[in-house]
Amino acid sequence: MSVAAYCLVCCRKISTSGTGRHDRHWKDIRNIAKITGSLILGGYVFITYEMRSLRKAMTLDTHAVRQEKLKSYIYVHTLSEDRNDLQGITNKLRKELHKTAIRALEVSTKLFSKDLDRENYSKSNMEVYELPLWLLLKGTQSTDKRVRLEAVQNIAGIHYCRDYQYRTVAQACDKRTTIGLARSKDVDLRFFLTPPALPKVDDRGLWCFGGNGLPYAESLSSVPSEKLEVYSLQALLKHSRISTQVDSLVSNGGLQLLQRIYLLRKDSQKIQRSIMRVIGNLALHEHLHSSIVDSGWISLLAEAMKSPYVIQTSHAARALANLDRDTVTEKYPDGVYVLHPQHRTNQLIKADVLFVHGLLGAAFKTWRQQDRDQPLDESAAQEEDYTECWPKDWLAEDYPALRIISVEYDTHLSDWKAKCPADNNRKSMAYRSSELLNKLKMAGVGKRPIIWVSHSMGGLLVKKMLVNASRNKDLQDFVKNTRGIAFYSVPHHGSRLAEYSVNARLLLFPSIEVKELSKDSPALKELNEEFIEFAKNKDIQVLSFAETLPTRVGSMIRMHVVPAESAGKDIFNTISIH
Repeated sequence: MSVAAYCLVCCRKISTSGTGRHDRHWKDIRNIAKITGSLILGGYVFITYEMRSLRKAMTLDTHAVRQEKLKSYIYVHTLSEDRNDLQGITNKLRKELHKTAIRALEVSTKLFSKDLDRENYSKSNMEVYELPLWLLLKGTQSTDKRVRLEAVQNIAGIHYCRDYQYRTVAQACDKRTTIGLARSKDVDLRFFLTPPALPKVDDRGLWCFGGNGLPYAESLSSVPSEKLEVYSLQALLKHSRISTQVDSLVSNGGLQLLQRIYLLRKDSQKIQRSIMRVIGNLALHEHLHSSIVDSGWISLLAEAMKSPYVIQTSHAARALANLDRDTVTEKYPDGVYVLHPQHRTNQLIKADVLFVHGLLGAAFKTWRQQDRDQPLDESAAQEEDYTECWPKDWLAEDYPALRIISVEYDTHLSDWKAKCPADNNRKSMAYRSSELLNKLKMAGVGKRPIIWVSHSMGGLLVKKMLVNASRNKDLQDFVKNTRGIAFYSVPHHGSRLAEYSVNARLLLFPSIEVKELSKDSPALKELNEEFIEFAKNKDIQVLSFAETLPTRVGSMIRMHVVPAESAGKDIFNTISIH
């Protein structure tokens, strides 16, 4: 109004003025035009900017809402035979969904202008059950990694939504978010869609491995079907380690086949573990991640993460870690298992502790507290004075800033029933140490301080790995970052078990690893000298433990598997334990 009044006054002056002032008045008109034009243009730009900002703030991904309008029935777990009742339930669900969307829209202007963190949520004057799930889902799509991870963490912490809301989120999550939720601690399993229906097949015989040919195989011998399945899975496990064959395994329906046998054999932990090992190997290849997620494996792995059995959770944790490229940069090959942390965490990892088992040992059972007389059940799982794997339970509790890794490799006392001729070349200590070094490097070992904990033959492998690493420029990080080594009953000078096996060679056909452990073996003597020379000028603390009581070997023999003099008593600081 003031601008218009000013223009009117100026025009009146022009009309009543003389010709001598003609030029000056035209200058006034031009100045007025400039000011007016600038104000109009600036106002237009300001209004446009505000409209675009408001529109952006009110934008909401309604894909899940549209899907929900079309598929509201999927959240009804029990269907009524009465059509009127069914329609009433469907309408009620739709109304609840609409209320949720309206609440999200009402607070969207506030929350979109702030970081998606717990503090801002607490200031939004909303009840906990009214958290805008759609806004959190939008945060999982952010290009800012911090915002994205925070949104996934907030979703995983929700335990008070209604059932249909969990299912809605499960449909709206992308693959990256679904994997992140599966790796979140104490996540509700309703955040994951059930696996898609598998093709219907003939119930006779095992669909996965040979179909109706299995009954024919069973008719030729008394071997139970479960044992045949285990042998077939061992073959698939070998193929899953070969990068050139994984694509063929997936393209021929391997993920669906493995899922069927996994669901059929819920009573067999051994079969389920073998299948998860295959999935973990396939997850090493990023181009297969979409296939693994689409086939429904994430919900099964998330469920396995809640198992009371440490072996089951560790296999599932390995597969999920290989799938989670948003927070995990390392990859864990077959035989390398993270005992801690197995979930996403904000804890800064300061050091790696590596556990290496010995002859006939395993990544988990070697480090158990004791043998259990009764199988694990729900009541036993709650026992505070027992652990199936003390590094995972006790060490992780005492030092949460550690990454605890346990490695596994196959060993045998005898080659009486050699399963694969090619494996003979892979059983030597030289081959095993080289293979383990490559696997551990892939897992990121060497980037931070390392402590090695080894038992029996595992201690010899640790010595061989460090000696080899000291001679390889690409593996110098293993040497530089090694801070300490603990040897538990390690036969630095050989073991009497090897003597026993050689004396009974006609019955046992001692394996390569047993032959390498022979007392006073030249190879062990050479390795020992190389290691002592290697550790002489290194700042590495070495502690050795020796056994003093005989161990039962078989049903009738008791012997000191590793005598005190062979356990490094004359070389390292050795502690004898009964």
